[in-house]
Amino acid sequence: MSDSPAASCCSIDTRRAVAPAGRKDLLAPPAAGMAECPVMVGSPVVIADAEAAGLFRDWEGTRYYFCCAGCGPAFDADPAKYTAAA
Repeated sequence: MSDSPAASCCSIDTRRAVAPAGRKDLLAPPAAGMAECPVMVGSPVVIADAEAAGLFRDWEGTRYYFCCAGCGPAFDADPAKYTAAA
């Protein structure tokens, strides 16, 4: 067994919040004030920015935030499709 740091599939040390060379570790848990777009899964959303731009929908008592204006209409067409994975 090696003494090398724990690494992800991307060779990033998963014990740090910042990857080598100052790059952000995208595998780190989301920061407070952040959400993930349910339509474009994996796209981070700054909640305050989405609120200000109206990029959100309330559905069945939960608020969902979107990464762009195109995601709202897609969500409206089939909310159950996008909330099932959330």
